[in-house]
Amino acid sequence: MKPLPAEAYEALADALAKIHWHKNAFQRYIQFALREAPELLIGLPFQETKRIVAHELVDRLAEKERKYRDFTLSLMIEVSAINDFPDVLAVKDRPELLAAAKAAVARLARIAAPLAADNAEAERIQAEAERLRASAKARQLAAQDLATLKQEFLDLHAEQNPQKRGKSFEKLLTRLFDSYDLQPRMDYTVASDQIDGAISFDSDDYIIEAKWTASPVERSMADIFATKVARAGKNGLGLFVSTNGFSSGFKETYARSTPFITMDGVDLFAVLDGRFRLDDLLRAKKRHANETGSCFLPVGDLT
Repeated sequence: MKPLPAEAYEALADALAKIHWHKNAFQRYIQFALREAPELLIGLPFQETKRIVAHELVDRLAEKERKYRDFTLSLMIEVSAINDFPDVLAVKDRPELLAAAKAAVARLARIAAPLAADNAEAERIQAEAERLRASAKARQLAAQDLATLKQEFLDLHAEQNPQKRGKSFEKLLTRLFDSYDLQPRMDYTVASDQIDGAISFDSDDYIIEAKWTASPVERSMADIFATKVARAGKNGLGLFVSTNGFSSGFKETYARSTPFITMDGVDLFAVLDGRFRLDDLLRAKKRHANETGSCFLPVGDLT
């Protein structure tokens, strides 16, 4: 920021010295005005004239402008907004004092107003810069988390134990869903149905079926899942995730009317690779299901 001009400091000192006539009132005002910076009161020579005290205070503010800039500007704005001078009006035989006080405050207002505007704009710019830095950091952390999940997904292809691989896959999905604030709940039982998980997305609740099989999932598994979705409630939806895709019978049976949407390994990798956001993908798949009745929309059709 540019240094505050000397004229502004001079105008502040002049106004402080003139808005009160009696020294007691002047001292009380200064003490109250400095309540957020009481260290500035130490050693102020209140036994001297108001002008000397005001200039001493302003000299201290100017000397440590980096520390007191915002405070100084707020004090300038506060003083320049004064339009009532009861202590000066009390001096009946000196009408010129009121004119001098008003003139000093008006001068300060003319000088301080653009400085305050510049300061507010600078603060806005700084706040926006902070917001952008925080956003960039959040994106960086999110990218790092995705990279970790992507590597774990690739590593799972080498796992020979299907049960262990399946459990690890469910945990990976939980962390992925959690990174998008989908409130995942994994692996629970409802009315004798074993549910791999559930998420909340766009005001809808989805139950999850997650499969890592050697071949594409067959229609029989789709029928079982459709029954689970139906029992979940009239507003229930489903998301079937299969790393090795879905058989032609699966896709043909649920090509015109479906209670669930699907994700295969290609879809999942596109998300983990950062080429498609999970929420955008789910939203597109749901829209496709609503418009066509089909459970299947590969990510390749979207890109």
